[in-house]
Amino acid sequence: MRHRLLVPLLSLGLLLPPLASAETLSIGDTRQEAARAGVKMPENGMTMKKVEMWFGEPLKRYPAVGDPPITRWEYANYMVYFEYDRVITSVWKRKR
Repeated sequence: MRHRLLVPLLSLGLLLPPLASAETLSIGDTRQEAARAGVKMPENGMTMKKVEMWFGEPLKRYPAVGDPPITRWEYANYMVYFEYDRVITSVWKRKR
């Protein structure tokens, strides 16, 4: 009896549209794009002190948020994100 129900149920499952779907979002490597545009950005792992020494005072410093604390510094062409006092990423502000 179990086999008689199993085949129709499996067939029905193949005819139904999938209940969930996903898209893949492809984002270009902004670090490479920035380099091609001649924009130098802080590297991952740099300390806040080194970033400020090499790249100057940021236009704006945003307060730390969350745990671990994530701090954001804004420069003219990019944003720098820190976890504690280390760079976790730099993001180029593309001109559209």
